[in-house]
Amino acid sequence: MHYELADRLVIGIASSALFDLTESDAVFQEQGEESYRAYQEKHVGDPLRPGAAFPFIRRLLSLNDLGEVNDPLVEVIVLSRNDPDTGLRVMRSIESHHLPISRAIFTQGRSPHRFMPALNMSLFLSAHEGDVREAVAAGLPAGHVLGAPYEDDADDHDLRISFDFDGVLATDASEQVFQEGGIEKFRAHEVANAAVPHDAGPLRDFLANVNRIQHREEQERRKDPDYRIRLHVSIVTARNAPAHERAVQSLKGWGVTVNDAFFLGGIDKGRIMGILKPHIFFDDQQGHLASTSRTTPSVHVPFGKLNEPAVAVAPDA
Repeated sequence: MHYELADRLVIGIASSALFDLTESDAVFQEQGEESYRAYQEKHVGDPLRPGAAFPFIRRLLSLNDLGEVNDPLVEVIVLSRNDPDTGLRVMRSIESHHLPISRAIFTQGRSPHRFMPALNMSLFLSAHEGDVREAVAAGLPAGHVLGAPYEDDADDHDLRISFDFDGVLATDASEQVFQEGGIEKFRAHEVANAAVPHDAGPLRDFLANVNRIQHREEQERRKDPDYRIRLHVSIVTARNAPAHERAVQSLKGWGVTVNDAFFLGGIDKGRIMGILKPHIFFDDQQGHLASTSRTTPSVHVPFGKLNEPAVAVAPDA
């Protein structure tokens, strides 16, 4: 039977982001592919431990109770460098953890991101930095999952998603103004263009699809006043006044919304994350993520000029 993905929020997840692969990766790195294959076959019945993105995926999939039984709002598809044999442990682990994930693509050592458009994916998460950079370079929305596995609270049923703004929801055009001219030129530029929405960045469409689920929750609350909203979205940005206005106007111009906004003006984002406790945070700058990833599942979106590889310049002869 034909299964349509067009009207769903579709996420691609690498096994490296979903599960803690520390032990099996060490076998591959230290002993090679054949030993890795033998190790995975020997442990095929041993469930893998949850990885950094596991709480986010589990909670996102739980929102499918808002839809019909055979018509889920969210679809998560495994995109893996494993081959089908070594991928068996991944799929059995998914079943063991009772995750409703039934679709997977295994590409035996090759980056699977090229299948994203065919699957209508608005996000691909992986702990393999090279795969993420290839995807972003190809114009696809992807993020590199950082940090150690996150201890999830099974009694907390909310899902909190946080985004940086520039280089994530918007392009990095204004960030480039800051890098080239400093803070005063940046502020003057943003004030002069306050009514002009930014061009959309790599995760704007992902936010739009998250908003569709939030709208479904609002419909549920109108039907049932006792229904408690579970999905919450925030932006946490280094912008402050007066540059905050263009960010707000851009969200409105794109037709997307957030529940909360933190305009920090250089305050350490990690301090806010320790209280906000999002289940995932997206930022384009490694410096911010070094702080947030200590307490929060954090994702590097390697988009824009700041994430381009440095070009070595040969000294004059």
